[in-house]
Amino acid sequence: MDASARNGRHGDGDAREKAKAEDEADLAAAPPTSDDAPNTSGLDESVSEWTGQTAGKPQCYFIVHNIAKKHNVGTIARCATAFGVRSVVLIGSKSYNTFGCKGSSNHVDFAYYPTLKDARAGLTAEKKVTKILGVEICEGAVPIESHPFDGDTAFIMGNEGDGMTDNQKAICDGFVYIRQHGPGTASLNVSVAASIVMHHFSLWAGYDERQREGEKYVVQERRVRTHKRGIIGEDPEEVRARRAAAREAREQAEAEAEAGGTPGIEF
Repeated sequence: MDASARNGRHGDGDAREKAKAEDEADLAAAPPTSDDAPNTSGLDESVSEWTGQTAGKPQCYFIVHNIAKKHNVGTIARCATAFGVRSVVLIGSKSYNTFGCKGSSNHVDFAYYPTLKDARAGLTAEKKVTKILGVEICEGAVPIESHPFDGDTAFIMGNEGDGMTDNQKAICDGFVYIRQHGPGTASLNVSVAASIVMHHFSLWAGYDERQREGEKYVVQERRVRTHKRGIIGEDPEEVRARRAAAREAREQAEAEAEAGGTPGIEF
């Protein structure tokens, strides 16, 4: 093994150790979750910490399913926070590859559903999504620049090589595609296509442009992770519901104890 190969292995090991140390530091520093925790971010509470937009504007959700090259997920996450996507929705697995996100996954809300059918049910019923649009060059698809949106919208893209599956298409209300004008490629990289779709939705939704500083956009203060990198944590709403149920059960038990204690066992 030559010196460059050895150095490459050492470099990979150092990067893994650094990422592990960052995870441990974040988890150790994470504050306890509280149902009545005050807003200490310094941000206007009407502005979403995920999208950077004020309440009331249409929201974008991006479904990730059957992506062949896992590093594309990290790049999609980076695009998602750049264009104000409300949530990146993972199907089937709560883990994802953060390669390519350049730290931006810390500013992305990841959601999870076990199956595509669960995602459709959850997004339409709970998130009030009005349409799920597949991004595919297929019959009936309309150009993305025609902006066929009418409210909160979710998008789903197919596999880099094979496109969308029948199961993916089955949850869609319609399809959009990106016009190409040159002769050299049959389709775009999935993360490139995703960024174009997100950008068009943000323009249609009238999102405010992020503040700039010099030749860069201002990045929000890094959020403290409460779970390991590349793993979706528990849904805050589920945590609150579970704690409320536990609190109610505890109060009921205490009330019964005060009223007469636990009934004795008859022999």
